[in-house]
Formats: sequence, C-alpha cells, structure tokens
Amino acid sequence: MKKYLLIFGANGELGKGVTSVLTTKDFEKIYPFDFKFDNDFNGDNVHKVIISDLTVESNVQNAFNEIPVETDAQYFLFSTVGGFWGGKKIWETSIEDLMNMIKMNLITNFNLAKYLSTLVQNSTGGAIIFTSAYTANHPEENKFAYGMSKAALSYLVKTLAIEGESIKLSSMAIAPYILDTKANRKWMNNSNFEKWIKPEEVGELIYDLFKNFRINSGNILELKLRLI
Repeated sequence: MKKYLLIFGANGELGKGVTSVLTTKDFEKIYPFDFKFDNDFNGDNVHKVIISDLTVESNVQNAFNEIPVETDAQYFLFSTVGGFWGGKKIWETSIEDLMNMIKMNLITNFNLAKYLSTLVQNSTGGAIIFTSAYTANHPEENKFAYGMSKAALSYLVKTLAIEGESIKLSSMAIAPYILDTKANRKWMNNSNFEKWIKPEEVGELIYDLFKNFRINSGNILELKLRLI
C-alpha cells in the first residue's frame, strides 16, 4: 500500500522538527508545504511545495493539484498551521483581531480538510492531524480570540471524524500547552525547558497516530508537559 504524506507549515519550528522525523519513515512520497524553506529536507521522496495564503481557497486547491491521485494509496496530512495573538481582555479585543484568529486557525485548516477529503474519496483512506491548543479546552485570561478559534478547530476535528467515516478518513488533533521552540524559550526564559515537549517528539507521536489512524479518529490529544 502506497502512503503519501503532506505536511503544511513544514518550515516553522514545529514543522521542521516533525518533518525531520517523518522523512525517515515509510512514506512513498512526502510533500512539505510552506511559503518559504530555510533548509533542505533529506530524501529522494521529498517534494517541497511553495504555497501562499492558506485562507484563500484557490491557493489550497492549487497546492493539492501537486498531489498524485491514486486509488490504491493512502493519504496522510499533518497541519501545524495557525497563529497566536493575545494579551487583551474580551472587551479590549477588536473584531479585526478576532477575525484574524479565525482566519489563521480555522479557515486555513477548513480548506485543508476540504481538499484532503476530496482527495481521500478517490483512494483507500487516510488521516489528517491538526494542531489545536491546550487553551481550547481550558480557557485562560487574555487569550479569548486565540482560544475561541482553536475551540472552533476542535469542532472541525470532531465533525470531520463523524463525516469522514464514509470515506475512511480519520480526523485528529494534538493540543499542546507549550512546545520547546526558540520563540517560547525567549518568551518564558525562566522556565524549566526540560519539561517542554520537543518538536521531534511530536514527530514520533504523529507517526504513531498515523499508524493507528483506524482506531483513534475524533480524538484531541492534550500535550501538557513531558516527564523528566
């Protein structure tokens, strides 16, 4: 059985760590997507694709035109796509700020879900894993726009899991609390970094979830802190 992997946001810190792991696994072809690439991913089976604004449906449609449609293949997609904005109370949040979070965290991933579903309908099945956030289920002060948009993404995940049964498509998400990235270390420089989950560890987890995609659809896995 051929297995094709799509990684959106592959050039970000999470994306780089996950991609470095998944390029060593048993996928026929791997397609990293981003608006630019700072490094080369190893492997003759890796095909990088430049893509611009994922909130524009035609951009996503064109990106999926790069993927071969094969009836005897399985398709897997991991999305790191999203963004963070915070620091204000609900009554200080503008409509523009709220809509930007909805576009970045929901509309982008809706477009990916839509076109992967179309692709999987013509195959033997597959899975999609999104990146939600711990705060989607555990509200925090000064994060309404971000948390609400991630909560909406969680609803997408669970609805797609139900509707995807008919086309053998599994839908899941990870919901990290904080990951060990350069930006987060700078932001919280007095923290115990050893307790933070590494992007490469997320990569191994994503692979395990893909291997077991037939039995874990609809789950959103919270990633709080690592044991040390």
